[in-house]
Amino acid sequence: MADLEQVESHASFGGTQSVWRHSSQVTGTQMTFAVFLPPQAGHKQCPTLTYLSGLTCTHANVMEKGAYSQIAADLGLIIVCPDTSPRGTDVPDDEAYDFGQGAGFYLDATQEPWARHFHMESYIVQELPALIGAHFPADTRRCGLFGHSMGGHGALTLSLRHPGHYKSISAFAPIVAPSLVPWGRKALAGYLGPDESVWRGHDTIALLEDGHRVSELLIDVGTADPFLDRELKPDLLIAACARAKVPLNLRHQPGYDHSYYFISTFMADHLRWHAQRL
Repeated sequence: MADLEQVESHASFGGTQSVWRHSSQVTGTQMTFAVFLPPQAGHKQCPTLTYLSGLTCTHANVMEKGAYSQIAADLGLIIVCPDTSPRGTDVPDDEAYDFGQGAGFYLDATQEPWARHFHMESYIVQELPALIGAHFPADTRRCGLFGHSMGGHGALTLSLRHPGHYKSISAFAPIVAPSLVPWGRKALAGYLGPDESVWRGHDTIALLEDGHRVSELLIDVGTADPFLDRELKPDLLIAACARAKVPLNLRHQPGYDHSYYFISTFMADHLRWHAQRL
């Protein structure tokens, strides 16, 4: 694995949880990602499910708190957990938590100073899968995508923008209409510029309105999520999927918030759902 540097590795539920670092041509920085290999990967290629994290997170948040290892081992799923942005002393940043490092929004920035390094769409869709396919026992024909909050936004928009690339898509508490909410408007304006017509290509609701489709979606949101009405707006997704005739299973989970307590509770449901489709 000449292109990869192993950062750590641990035995877990008969498989291996590892963390890797590599020089990314897409971002022009060092990038770090985690990979869980189930025991089945020791003798065959396995389907791959990539998890996109939310604001401020790295690969480590879901790796340590997402509770995916045991069920992924049972199901024979490879789990890939990339970082949420390029990082480094030479990488531009913003003092706020919702922009800059830790907040790449899974798009390719066109505005300076972000355009030099912030190419998270190309990294997630092109470079990282090629790296996983080359160095791990991954069946690249069977790939799924899911994520949380900003990462849920990424899972939905990337699957809509790249039809057929992912065979299964789900999300926890996704930002579905970034053009309409504070987190999204700040990010889209900063990375893509002031022309809101350009933002439509990175907004789930707008993509559905403009004819992009996926086969089906599983979404979970917590009724006690403090961002539900201001930033997430799941009712807009229900209406948009109904108009687009995209099958949607959107579940409101009573009492759950935006945290990893919520994610870990329903992680097994999502992994089983993906496994059936992969």
